[in-house]
Amino acid sequence: MSPTVGRVFLPGSALGAWVTGIDLAAPIHEADFATLHAAILEHLVLVFPGQEMTEADHLRFSELWGTLPLRHRYGTRREKAVGHKSVMLVSNIREDGVPIGSLPDGEMMFHSDGSYDALPYKYTLLFAVEIPSVGGNTLFANMYTAFDTLSHELKARLADCHGRQLYYSGTMQKDQPAGEINGTAVHPLFIAHDETGRTAIYISRLITDAIVELPGGESDAVLARLFDHCERHELIYEHAWRPGDFLMWDNRCVTHGRRDFPRTERRLLRRTVVQGPAPRAAKAS
Repeated sequence: MSPTVGRVFLPGSALGAWVTGIDLAAPIHEADFATLHAAILEHLVLVFPGQEMTEADHLRFSELWGTLPLRHRYGTRREKAVGHKSVMLVSNIREDGVPIGSLPDGEMMFHSDGSYDALPYKYTLLFAVEIPSVGGNTLFANMYTAFDTLSHELKARLADCHGRQLYYSGTMQKDQPAGEINGTAVHPLFIAHDETGRTAIYISRLITDAIVELPGGESDAVLARLFDHCERHELIYEHAWRPGDFLMWDNRCVTHGRRDFPRTERRLLRRTVVQGPAPRAAKAS
């Protein structure tokens, strides 16, 4: 049975599609992979409901999309005893008072995975194992449409500018030291997707802390405008998780955030990421 791709939200901005009729734990045929590849480039976020996947299944499917980087912090995390070195457990579950994974609690500001690295992640793949009864939804923002709807004044003013991206140390906290794993990278504010050629805004509220070509006060003011512009309701698809949901998204043109959820209820998701290229500046239009 071949996969069926159905758009779920925002027809005008092509953000998000359900994919049914495919078992991600089974071998993926070449034609089906081509369908999925075309779908992720068009829709930016793919939702595969009702999957049953072991860690090995998850890794095997992820590796179809490229190289899985090893996590620098792996040796310091309790999840090292239960997961492959490319796997992150996103969980509030604690053993002896210590989280078994990463990013355990609460709301999380919009961000693009790995944007603080010289070679950011192009895809994130996330599987829901345990989900609380309420909350914890993930919000995805279309950064293509954010660029397309940006004022001509800001497009011209920022055409040659770059954003400084810092490793985050929390879900609602930025600019804080995170020990030896601190990452800092400078990338163009407007990037050209290396496969589609489309232009996206490449900033996020959690990770971008400065526009390097602008003085501090001006940088802060412009970033505040950009953050608000990129997080408008009409650019966002909000996903309410169910156990067995498998989502993948394109970090080159999507940012994502998380809503709060009860700390008294267990939440466990398994994440892999795929290494991407260095972002390149979009040509001036």
